[in-house]
Amino acid sequence: MRTRNTDNSELGVATIEFALTSGFFLTMIVAVVAGGHFFWTHNALVEATRRGARYAASQCRPSSIGCESSTTISDIKNMVLYNSTTAGTQPFVPNLTAANIIISYSKRPDSPDTEFFGVAAGTVSVRIENYYYSFPFKSAALHMPPYETTVRGESAGYVAGHNACATSSPSPSPAPTP
Repeated sequence: MRTRNTDNSELGVATIEFALTSGFFLTMIVAVVAGGHFFWTHNALVEATRRGARYAASQCRPSSIGCESSTTISDIKNMVLYNSTTAGTQPFVPNLTAANIIISYSKRPDSPDTEFFGVAAGTVSVRIENYYYSFPFKSAALHMPPYETTVRGESAGYVAGHNACATSSPSPSPAPTP
């Protein structure tokens, strides 16, 4: 037959231990999730500048003859914001706006006031600055560093057979005949 212990000095100790340790573990889980979201946002900002710069390298320079500068710039910004040239409803990175995106083209070495960009000539840079990361469970915002990607001009809007945009590099000369 079993006798019952009448010493109740340890009743509820397991509940108190659980309450103390579960608070710590729950805090650690929230910190891991928030840290993961922070690093996802960092990587998404890096990728957004890369995507925008790659797209910009294949478009004509806004100041080129025959290039619609407002369309080109807005398409590049949309590519950074929405991963598409058309404007969406939600940016890929939360709280990122078109005002955070700066697009710049390289300048001519002999004339610093003139942009220099064309087929395999010059560079284009896409920069995200003044972005503030908001933590999911806290009202504080963290100022992120500027993100920038610079690439060399690729096709620069040139389509074989017709040149929709003027380029700043000379067209190749025909091959000499033997």
